[in-house]
Amino acid sequence: MIDSNGKTIDEVFREAAARWPDADFVVAPQTAATPVRSFSFLDMARGVDACTQALARAGYGRGQRVAVLLGATPEHYVVKLALNRLGLSCVPVNPDYRAGELAYLLEDSSAVLAISDARHAEAMKEGIAAAMTTPRFVLFDDILDTLPAAPYPPNRGGITPEDEASLLYTSGTTGKPKGCILSHDYELSVGQTYVDIPGLISLREGQDRILNPLPAFHINAGIMTFLAAMLTGNALIQPERFSAKTWWRDVQDTGATVFHYLGVVISVLLADPDAGPDEIGALRAGLGAGVDPSLHGVFEERFGIPLVEAWGMTEMCRVLFIAEEPRQIDTRAMGRPRADLACKVMGDDGREAPRGTPGELWIRHSADTPRKGFFSGYLNKPDATREVWEHGWFHTGDTVTMDDSSMIYFVDRSKNIIRRAGENIAAAEVENVLFDDNRIVNVACIAVPDDMREEEVMACVVLGEDVVPDEATARAIFDRAFGQMAYFKPPGWIRFMEALPVTGTQKVVKHKIFAEGADPLEQAFDFRSLKKRG
Repeated sequence: MIDSNGKTIDEVFREAAARWPDADFVVAPQTAATPVRSFSFLDMARGVDACTQALARAGYGRGQRVAVLLGATPEHYVVKLALNRLGLSCVPVNPDYRAGELAYLLEDSSAVLAISDARHAEAMKEGIAAAMTTPRFVLFDDILDTLPAAPYPPNRGGITPEDEASLLYTSGTTGKPKGCILSHDYELSVGQTYVDIPGLISLREGQDRILNPLPAFHINAGIMTFLAAMLTGNALIQPERFSAKTWWRDVQDTGATVFHYLGVVISVLLADPDAGPDEIGALRAGLGAGVDPSLHGVFEERFGIPLVEAWGMTEMCRVLFIAEEPRQIDTRAMGRPRADLACKVMGDDGREAPRGTPGELWIRHSADTPRKGFFSGYLNKPDATREVWEHGWFHTGDTVTMDDSSMIYFVDRSKNIIRRAGENIAAAEVENVLFDDNRIVNVACIAVPDDMREEEVMACVVLGEDVVPDEATARAIFDRAFGQMAYFKPPGWIRFMEALPVTGTQKVVKHKIFAEGADPLEQAFDFRSLKKRG
């Protein structure tokens, strides 16, 4: 294992490449167009060297940001490592973003350069055209030959562990996504936490191959798993996205020993009645979050391998976990506080909730160093950063309980966040798009259960006086929203309402929209089948 303390990402990578040059580092499973692609630490080092030299010649360096739209590919990681070597920040872009969403990211991040592959070039160019800023643009294949010059010189000085390594955008509760500033030190601490998980999921130096179907623009695969693999001489196996059709083939073709999951992944895998222990190959365990307790034991019994539940978020992904027995797999248990992560449960009255009583999870490193091992803050949003750290604790927004043994159990997430198939969707962001529809006079988006995707977005809509509340109107509202947002964000359900309950200041009271026991989906129009990638 490599000691990452006090180092930059590049220092750790150079040490890893020297120690394990021939070991696989990043593996792309087979696709319809390509066979399995395996990149050793030495292969990655050569690519990083070439990319770094080109960026430096063009004048890019410390303190600048680069938007990267390469999907979940080995090339994404080559670019990230090259950027971090020079002190630039990597700003990963969700390939499903529409032009307006991408333009916001470019503007908010002040990216000086945008890099994409040929598949995503049109989307990146549309985003640049819609933005108020004008970052340079280059295709990944052209970086070595035609990289445009940087618009201004980089910052002086050497690169430190406190420098920004990535800017990840995460859905907030008040509208547009917030850019989470992640330092070299933070990212390496996230990888180290994974390395330090004991018991069933404990990584073995040079022996594990981690199959992670989550996107590279999320912290789970793009930082936690990537850097844990780097620290241990192991391989990150990353498909472009999860596919039930190719999952077991990929497991066997790549020799995966550990896999990552969300609750929806486990549901889909169990839906195949023919899949069983013969398909698991070298798999020995899974690490993830959100598996339904009723399915947890079913999966373990059928496939013969354990699922280790963990909890984290972009702002603090030194995860809570429950990796040793008894794991309480029939509950939503997610771990206990530890020496480097203090936790408490706060009630609505501003006091710590009694054991067993639901409340908001607050976390910090310690009383003396509360923010150690956390993100550096929200870009351009000092008020939001200050608010989330009120009283010296980070307010997660998740509702939990804690028992007498200090075990924490997940209850619910922030009421303004909808969790659909692993994507956090801000209800306010969807509402803002719908409010711009001139047919709508009021709207509230809520989460409704979904058998396949955990939750789905439902829009409760009050129409204008002369608008007909029929399916054609609902479809027109959906189509407009779908054209402006990534495919997973628009409402899968739309229900027309006479009115919405509001406070004296006209704020919608979401928990009063439906009476207890009422079915929100009654009389709602279902557009879930239309929520597909283009």
